[in-house]
Amino acid sequence: MSRNRFLYVLVFVVGTGSLGAEIAVARLMAPFFGASTIVWANTIGVVLVALSIGYWWGGRLADKDPSIRALCKLVLAASVLLAIVPFLARPFFDVSVDALDSISAGAFAGSLLAVLVLIAVPVMLLGAASPYALRLAVPDVEHAGRVAGRLYAISTAGSLTGTMVSSLVLIPFVGTQRTFLVFAFVIGATAVAGLGLRFAPVAALLAAAIAIPVGTVKSSDSGEVIYETETEMQYAQVVEADDGVRTLELNEGQAVHSLYRPGSYLTGRYWDGLIVLPFAALDDAPKRVAILGNAAGTAARMYGHYFPGARVDGVEIDGELTDIGRKYFDMSGPDLHTYTADARPWLRQSEGDYDVIVVDAYRQPYIPFYLATKEFFQLVEDRLAPGGVVVVNVGHPDGNDGLEKALSATMASVFPTVLRDPVETENTLLMGTNAPAASDKLLGSIGILPDDLKNLAAIEGARVAPMLTGGPVYTDDKAPVEWLIDKSILDYAGTQ
Repeated sequence: MSRNRFLYVLVFVVGTGSLGAEIAVARLMAPFFGASTIVWANTIGVVLVALSIGYWWGGRLADKDPSIRALCKLVLAASVLLAIVPFLARPFFDVSVDALDSISAGAFAGSLLAVLVLIAVPVMLLGAASPYALRLAVPDVEHAGRVAGRLYAISTAGSLTGTMVSSLVLIPFVGTQRTFLVFAFVIGATAVAGLGLRFAPVAALLAAAIAIPVGTVKSSDSGEVIYETETEMQYAQVVEADDGVRTLELNEGQAVHSLYRPGSYLTGRYWDGLIVLPFAALDDAPKRVAILGNAAGTAARMYGHYFPGARVDGVEIDGELTDIGRKYFDMSGPDLHTYTADARPWLRQSEGDYDVIVVDAYRQPYIPFYLATKEFFQLVEDRLAPGGVVVVNVGHPDGNDGLEKALSATMASVFPTVLRDPVETENTLLMGTNAPAASDKLLGSIGILPDDLKNLAAIEGARVAPMLTGGPVYTDDKAPVEWLIDKSILDYAGTQ
């Protein structure tokens, strides 16, 4: 009975590590590969394959050497391998960053596979523990069903515990690297309990590894990193260039999510278009503005400065970015209100009556699919004031317009007028409205705009054109945004 109790504890702990590692490795990869369904499918698939191989292999090992000592050595080896995953992964991440910089599809896919293989080996060893423990716990055929059911139940309870503890406690409070190390230590310490004091130094080393400092995800080539943090949702860093310009880079660092230029409210980037393009339809200055995907508040700061009479609601799902905006990006305004919420649920519960709704929400390189569907834009239309406009920032590889066409068609299924502004090679602004809108109206609005915006309106008015046609209409049921963006990256890589 005492031996079986130990086996039950061991199986529970191994179960926590198996699923906890799956959650942690997805988090480990997110800063570089994103958190799309494709990445999750790859992660879950590799974990399931590794567990299946481990079950098969563990059963064979148990028949050859049915001893608790051999089982504990197997589990201890798995804990050591699990502990080194976040450290061994970093060289592969360096390759992935270079691949993303050059959009080299082969290296991108290869580094993704390499990281998944890193986690597959310890998970395979952990998977081998369950059939091994079953072989040791069953005293005779008469009790096989009862003992097997108990072990499976305990293992599943451990997996559930590992999932919840990693996602709700460890990752938010101690970070991804230490999540791996905590699981490795608990698993290793349990294995050492079955092996004796001779193996205690291994558990001590695993405990000591928890204190190893966490390195940066990626240093910036564009300036000095003056602040970095791992929020509950992502990695974030603030980079300051020699001229004092600050940028907010998230996760893989391939895109700038907010920009602050000292002494100016303009950016010289696509954010300037977010404040000017609406005047292709508006007759007066906006009174209510909602920004979905506020990040550190670049657009919110601009609206508050140039239209001080407007109420500006900035919605950002990651509340720590709002704090970064206030501290490093001068995010302020006379009537600025910030909300930590997911964009679509927040908009559904809002009072509406907005003259302008800006959609600039990305987990690079993906726009959330539920912010790109007909049902979403129907909600947007319902929350706009009469004559109001929605402006969507569409990011895409240079020369690829697949996503823009899809979003244009989807917006056009709701709004009778959709205009485009190819503001940058990798950013196009789309504007939808029920009101009459045209580039001529934007040019005609120059007289009512603040002085800083007059030249921008003239330049933008020359760029504004009708939407591109030929795209599919996305719905909540079918919106393959991630597939389309992945395909566009591969297509672009094939031309390089």
